[in-house]
Amino acid sequence: MALKSDKEIALMRRAGLLLWEAHQVAADLVRSGITTAEIDAAVEGYLLAHHAVPLFKGQRIGDNMPFPATTCISVNEEVVHGIPGLRVLKEGDVVSVDLGCRLNGWCADAAVTHAVGVIGPQQQRLLGVTEEALRLAITLMGQRSRWSEVARELEQFITGAGFGVVKGLAGHGIGRELWEPPQAPNFYSRDYERYGDFRLEPGIVVAVEPMVTQGRDRVRVLPDGWTIVTQDGLPAAHFEHTIAITRGGPQVLTAGPDGVAWATGSAHLARYPGA
Repeated sequence: MALKSDKEIALMRRAGLLLWEAHQVAADLVRSGITTAEIDAAVEGYLLAHHAVPLFKGQRIGDNMPFPATTCISVNEEVVHGIPGLRVLKEGDVVSVDLGCRLNGWCADAAVTHAVGVIGPQQQRLLGVTEEALRLAITLMGQRSRWSEVARELEQFITGAGFGVVKGLAGHGIGRELWEPPQAPNFYSRDYERYGDFRLEPGIVVAVEPMVTQGRDRVRVLPDGWTIVTQDGLPAAHFEHTIAITRGGPQVLTAGPDGVAWATGSAHLARYPGA
């Protein structure tokens, strides 16, 4: 686990700001009647026009086919790693958009779940609680000494709200590569050594990403080898930021130019009054 210098964190912030801008491109397109492939194409065009490398395209996990798109777009029961295609968004869907890019050798990764038009009250609560879980993680990273302490409180918050925490999926270190040590699970386990618990000290940079289910926490992988869905078919939500621990506390590297984004201010959460 390599700690990042202040200079390196500043370079990662440039990548994070560009990624935030790409997320605005996606957010402006999320509406009933658009295909997920159209959103992906617009985001890819934006990143390439700004001399950034899309991180997800071509990635492999085990024997999977290389991931074929710039974005992971996961709709309703799809938790993460949804492959953009001809699926048309419709009123009432919830859609998670996950993006990663490399700019001048440094990476950033972030995700946000959107409502398509008007969604039901339980879906509103799902999005609100998941976003608030990420907000809680950001706060706790400046108050706790080890990740396991943050993870325990995250799990308690999510399950206390009546939702499920996906096991087997976790946040991760990030830097020159998309996936670096350590892992950052959203749940606590007595067998935490398996996940490599780590100290929250200046120089740590982690992509923190609560993945929350409306029903049970069990998931399965579709035959495409990538898309992870809930076993019970109920919706899921996913919010993520790249966060650095600095001497001044946690810094959200994938926030907007004013430091505001999902889970860092009140604007997005206010859309989900059931949280």
